[in-house]
Amino acid sequence: MLSTISVIALAIGLLCSLIITVDIMRHPQMMKIMNIVWPINGWFMGPVALWTYFKWGRLKSKDNDKEDHRGRPAKVFVSTSHCSAGCTLGDAVGVPIVALTGMMIAGSTLFAHYTVEFVLAYLFGILFQYYAIYPMNEDLSKKGAVWAAIKADSLSLIAFEVGMFGWMAIVHFVLFQEPPKPNEASYWFMMQIAMILGFLTSYPANWVLVRKGIKEEM
Repeated sequence: MLSTISVIALAIGLLCSLIITVDIMRHPQMMKIMNIVWPINGWFMGPVALWTYFKWGRLKSKDNDKEDHRGRPAKVFVSTSHCSAGCTLGDAVGVPIVALTGMMIAGSTLFAHYTVEFVLAYLFGILFQYYAIYPMNEDLSKKGAVWAAIKADSLSLIAFEVGMFGWMAIVHFVLFQEPPKPNEASYWFMMQIAMILGFLTSYPANWVLVRKGIKEEM
C-alpha cells in the first residue's frame, strides 16, 4: 500500500513540475533563477506549487501586464519557495552520493545523510540566493552579493533542515523497523514529506528575515 501511495505521490509531483516547466518556457520569469525554483517546488509540493505558481508566480513573468497586489504572506511564501528549492536540490543530490559511497558517520548512515545533504543544501541555497541578489543589484560586487546571500539564506536554510531532518529521524527511528532505501519509491515519498515540513519550518524564519530587511520579498 505504501509503495502504491508513494508512486502516485511522486507521479503527481513530477506531473506538476512538468506543467510548470512547460508554462515557464512560454512565460519566463523576470528573475532567471525562479525558472528553476518553480519546477523544483512542483516536485515536492505538487498541486500546492502548481496553484501558487499560476496565482503568484506568473505575476513575476516577463510578459505579465497585471499589477502585483500580493500581500506580505504571499511574497514571503515565494521567498520561502526560493529558499526551499535550493535546499531541496542539495538534499536530493546528497542522497545518491551517500548511497553510492556507502558513507557512514559515527556508524550511522542517517548522520552521513545529514552531513552531506546539509553541506550541499547550504551551497545550493547560497547559489540560489546569489543569483536572486546579484542580478538585481548593479552596484553590488560579486563578493558583496555572496555575503548578502549568506546573510539572507543561513537562518532560513537551518530552519528548513530542522523540519526536514526531524522528519527523516522519525522515519528512521520511529515509523519503520527497516527504513526505506533510496532505490525505493517510499524513500522519495518520505523525502517529499520532509521537504514540505522543511518549507513549513522555514516560513517563519523567512518572515522574520523579510521584516528585518535582511531578505527581500519576492
